Amino acid sequence: MQGVRMYTTAVCPYCVRAKQLLKTRGVAQIEEIRVDADPQAREQMISATGRRTVPQIFIGNTHVGGCDDLIALDSRGGLLPLLGAD
Repeated sequence: MQGVRMYTTAVCPYCVRAKQLLKTRGVAQIEEIRVDADPQAREQMISATGRRTVPQIFIGNTHVGGCDDLIALDSRGGLLPLLGAD
């Protein structure tokens, strides 16, 4: 299974929803990077994604986007294959 990295903040309902969806799809571990606690991490997130909002989700080296993007990917049937890719 591909590694999952997610940029988050402490109080973010979209982050919680995204984590719940990933866990229901079998993701046991999510590398969570708190951008509210680390300004450098926020700058790194913006540089990597061009976006300022959280969550920003990466599966392997693929930037999925935010929570709505993750839900849409799952609805199209693309999440499980991406998680399983080597």
